[in-house]
Amino acid sequence: MTPDDIKAQLKQVKYPGFSRDIVSFGLVRTAGFFDGTVKVGLALTSSDPKTPLQLKADVEKALRGLPGVKEILVEIAVSPAKAPPAAAGQTAAGGNLAGNAGAPRKIRHAVAIASGKGGVGKSTFAVNLACALAQVLSAAGRPGRVGLMDCDIYGPSVPLMMGLSGRPEVEGEGQEAMLIPMTRHGVKVMSMGFLVDDNTPVVWRGPMIMKTVQQFVQNVKWDELDILLIDLPPGTGDAQLSLVQTIPLDGAVIVTTPQAAATNVARKGGLMFQKVNVPLLGVAENMSFFLDPSGAKHELFGSGGGIIAAEKLGTTLLGQVPLIPEIRAGGDSGEPIVVSAPEGAAGSVFREIARTLLARLQKPAPAGA
Repeated sequence: MTPDDIKAQLKQVKYPGFSRDIVSFGLVRTAGFFDGTVKVGLALTSSDPKTPLQLKADVEKALRGLPGVKEILVEIAVSPAKAPPAAAGQTAAGGNLAGNAGAPRKIRHAVAIASGKGGVGKSTFAVNLACALAQVLSAAGRPGRVGLMDCDIYGPSVPLMMGLSGRPEVEGEGQEAMLIPMTRHGVKVMSMGFLVDDNTPVVWRGPMIMKTVQQFVQNVKWDELDILLIDLPPGTGDAQLSLVQTIPLDGAVIVTTPQAAATNVARKGGLMFQKVNVPLLGVAENMSFFLDPSGAKHELFGSGGGIIAAEKLGTTLLGQVPLIPEIRAGGDSGEPIVVSAPEGAAGSVFREIARTLLARLQKPAPAGA
């Protein structure tokens, strides 16, 4: 019996509260078989003491009865989810917010919005997609079911683009305290921008970033959501890899612009998700073409980069967002173009991407597809 055989069997084990298995979540660190003994090592982050016990029982049940198995040893390394230390100048809303691990289970789908490099309009895309999803779900009789979590720790721009400011309210006290996300345009929003002063630079190392993300997932009162979009910081380094391993994701969308300088790095971003077994839901090409007042298209950044990146990653092109001044203006004013001009060229594209994304989540694609 090989390690791959054991992992194949462990795909039957779902993480408590989620539809995905512990293998695709990247929780299985070791698997081996020797002289009738199966040994499995798991690593997870949780504040719920019941989770490792449940996983141990489920793993043993999945492996029991395999040919030649006499004994099963399950070792689980658990990292507790704690609130990060306050950064210099940070006004922490409500003190210690660690503890409530039940909140993430109310989120039906969690999707990362990512890019390999900065400057491709990833946050602008995430904001407009969130508003488009809210519009589509509201029309289907499910208002208030979209969340947007701004994990761009170093340069959070979502509050500005959504027209939000101030501090989030806190419900409860001590370890039971929960941050209440702010809501606008039908989207529930949480961002580091709400918790630090505009003039305070965030100078944090990887572990502090991870704990902040854990807090945003576990200690924010998202309530029932059909989808939570997670705006990741640009890049493909250790910080981004740690983030996607911290958050149980149902998929990822890669944002790029058409030119090779962007698509080459975007492909690396997609490969990062494949490495941690997160399905790629598609590639979105931003700033695809400039539309002049007459309606003529001008491909300022070249053409075809999005579809090439999608093909190399084995996924699909979700859509092409035009480059028009109103998108930038909407971000600066807090009125995303999907809200201010829903029937315009850009608004229509974002809503079509939203519908496609929801359809793909109903039938999850395999990792990398």
